[in-house]
Amino acid sequence: MASTVHIEGHDIDVSSLDKEFYPEDHFSKGEVIGHYRALGEAMLPHLAGRPLTMRRYPDGIGSAGFFQKDASDYFPDWVRTVEVPLRTGGSVDHVVCDDVATLVYLANQATVEFHVGLAPVDDLERPDRLVIDIDPPPEVETAVLHSVARRARDLCAELGLVPFVQATGGRGYHVAAPLDRSADFELVRALAAGIAERLASREPDLLTTAQRKQRRGGRIFLDAGRNAYGQTFIAPYSLRARPGVPVATPLDWEELGRSAPNRYTAAKIRKRLAQKPDPWSDIDGSAAAPAPARDRLEALTD
Repeated sequence: MASTVHIEGHDIDVSSLDKEFYPEDHFSKGEVIGHYRALGEAMLPHLAGRPLTMRRYPDGIGSAGFFQKDASDYFPDWVRTVEVPLRTGGSVDHVVCDDVATLVYLANQATVEFHVGLAPVDDLERPDRLVIDIDPPPEVETAVLHSVARRARDLCAELGLVPFVQATGGRGYHVAAPLDRSADFELVRALAAGIAERLASREPDLLTTAQRKQRRGGRIFLDAGRNAYGQTFIAPYSLRARPGVPVATPLDWEELGRSAPNRYTAAKIRKRLAQKPDPWSDIDGSAAAPAPARDRLEALTD
């Protein structure tokens, strides 16, 4: 089954709409495209101006997918790309998703997940997000994750940052703080690592910053490694390639205790947004300077 959709002055040929991309849930490629078309207004502020990494599943999530950073040669000229230098030399032409037409086009290319960089393309060396990924091993109780997220929130606030929270649609949560872009990745990564290490030192039997899984010993991993040049985090309102069709969902802190990392699904998210505005809609209005936060962290005595 194929058809053409007209969006923002572009004709986009969409195909294989009946193919089941989520076999256990009988959720089709056409429904994936419909999700992104419907959520474009909420999602685009979190995508626009950022280098995009696509996670594509041409045969659905029941088969092997792949991450793609470089825009394919056959992408149409109206899909914006930006050349991103690599630290190792050379460069990658990333897609920048600034409009619904691009979002729908990429969904038709079997992009299920959208991952974005922490620095906008106008200055790739200066991030405007700090992200702590709360990554638990299987079977950790959700209430424990809520507690960890709140502790990360409280420490960030103590440092002068304004923390936001997102259910990742996977097993955990992101605690994110908007930054004023006054510092480079070196400082921001050190700050994020320091926050994670401080939290882990306070509860060493529960939390760890160990990169190697065999060293974690069943503890919750606080991952600060996303705060580096070229790294990404899952974009708000992106689908996740997991059974149940979960969606990465920004939350208010007041509703964290009623949430689960994968509670919101494609079937629920439109109703949620119809009833409640995006909790991250004004995230940039809370941007803080990283350097004073680093100084406050270094001054802590516990």
